Order: sequence, then C-alpha cells, then structure tokens
Amino acid sequence: MKRGDLDDLAAFAAIAKARSFTRAGAAIGVSPSALSHTMRALEARLGVRLLARTTRSVAPTAAGERLLASLGPALDEVGRGLAALADWRDAPSGTLRLTTFGYAAREILQPRLPRFLLDHPDIHVEVIVDDRLVDLVAAGFDAGIRFGETVERDMVAVRVGPDLRTVVVGTPDYFTRHPPPRTPADLKNHLCVNYRLVGGGGLLPWEFERNGQEIRMQVVGQLIVTDEGLASAAVRGGAGLGYMLEHDVAAEIADGRLVQVLDEWCVPFPGCHLYYPSRQVPPALRALVDALRRSA
Repeated sequence: MKRGDLDDLAAFAAIAKARSFTRAGAAIGVSPSALSHTMRALEARLGVRLLARTTRSVAPTAAGERLLASLGPALDEVGRGLAALADWRDAPSGTLRLTTFGYAAREILQPRLPRFLLDHPDIHVEVIVDDRLVDLVAAGFDAGIRFGETVERDMVAVRVGPDLRTVVVGTPDYFTRHPPPRTPADLKNHLCVNYRLVGGGGLLPWEFERNGQEIRMQVVGQLIVTDEGLASAAVRGGAGLGYMLEHDVAAEIADGRLVQVLDEWCVPFPGCHLYYPSRQVPPALRALVDALRRSA
C-alpha cells in the first residue's frame, strides 16, 4: 500500500457512509473540495469509479459498495486501536461533535460544559442545536442528547437529566373567559398555542395518560410557532393554553401567575439521555459521559 492510501480510503469510507462530501468533511475535518480532489485521485489510481455524483447527492457505485463492505471492518479495527492507544495519554484529547435540542442545550450543557472544557483543555467540542432527529453516523456526530423516549433502541444511552413532566397551563385571566378543561377532549373548545416541529413540519402532539389510557392529540388555536420563547410569551400573556415543561413554569404555578389544569392526565417521561452508536467509546467521549452523568 502506498503512502497516503490509508487516508484516502478512510476519506472514501466517510463519504460513502455520510452520502455527502459536506457531512463527511465536517466529520473528519477536511473541506469538501479537498475530499473531492482526494476521491478523483483515488479513483484514477484504482482505475474504477467508486462514487456516483449528482448535483444533489453522492452514493457509492457497485464497486464502491463492495470496497466499503470489506474496508469498513478494517477501518473500525484501526479506530479501536487508536482509541486504545489514547488510553495511555495523561489526558483525553480530540474533537467531539454533538447534536442536541434547545432544552438540553439550556438545561444540560450550559451549566456543565464550561467546567468540562476547563478540566479537559485538549478536547474540542462542537454542538449543533436542532430539534430534528438525525442519524449520528451519517451526519458525522459522535453523540447526541435527547429525551430518553426518542432515543433509538440500538443506541447506548446514558441518563444525564431527571425525569420530566409536561403540563397544561393558562393565566387566571384566560380562565375568566374560558372554563377550565376537565378532560383532554375539552381542549377542542380552547385556544391552544401550537409548536411546529422544524424537522418533520408537523405540529407537536399533546400527550396524556390516565389509568393506562393514553391519548395523543392535535389541538387548535390562533398561534403556531417554532420558537419556545414566542409560545411562552403568548401563554403568559393570556392568549391561550400552553403545553409546557413543569420545570419551566413551576414557580409561576406556585405563585398563581399560571393555573395548571388536567394535572391527573400529565405523567412523567424519561428526561435527557446522552447517546452514541458504539460501545467502543473514545476517551474524549468517555470523559464527557462521566462529566454529564456525575452532574445528573
């Protein structure tokens, strides 16, 4: 094998798995243009086309699929070997790419990430905050933080936050104009503030459970938003009912600024979990898991 071939083959594997020069480049720290040049040179040396490219997508050819099938396990083994060597270092190092959503960024990472960075000066962290669920491997992420119930079963998941509960609230002024709902079905007669999921485009369903009966429903109202701040402002301004985390409104419920309804229908659900796709954990990721788990 010529010098540099291993790096070029690793670049090919990253592109083939991510189906994107951009995502692969972000994962391995190389620009898309440099990857494109690398692939052209590799294909010329091998005398076979490995990737089928269009203006919108990239995918391995039949020859590329065959190469990837044999190359993948070997590269994984190399990666495990390098990760094992890293255990001999005095301190973990490297780059971590994380995907998460607004609540977890605010409640899990904001209070804990600064201390982690100070304790591990050789670790670099990139955090992408996005409501959309992504394929960690295809998108080039090392780990993600999401609510436990949304984590796929084939992932390794570590709890990094307490169980949570979503509650239905409105202002006292709102309830002077609308009688409080006694069952979830009564919500059809109320103005409810809706939240649109950015990734799928649908509206966030309001979920309830009581005595084993589960209800997942769509509500109606005057306002649909993709921003939690706008939704909160509308609810706190008396413009409608909100479906909000109890953690965020507990003080306002306690002092009467907000009134909670349907309490017996609102049950806890698994809180934030950090998850990743393999039990072969690089030292940098292990350090982050340990830091977040200790603080949970």
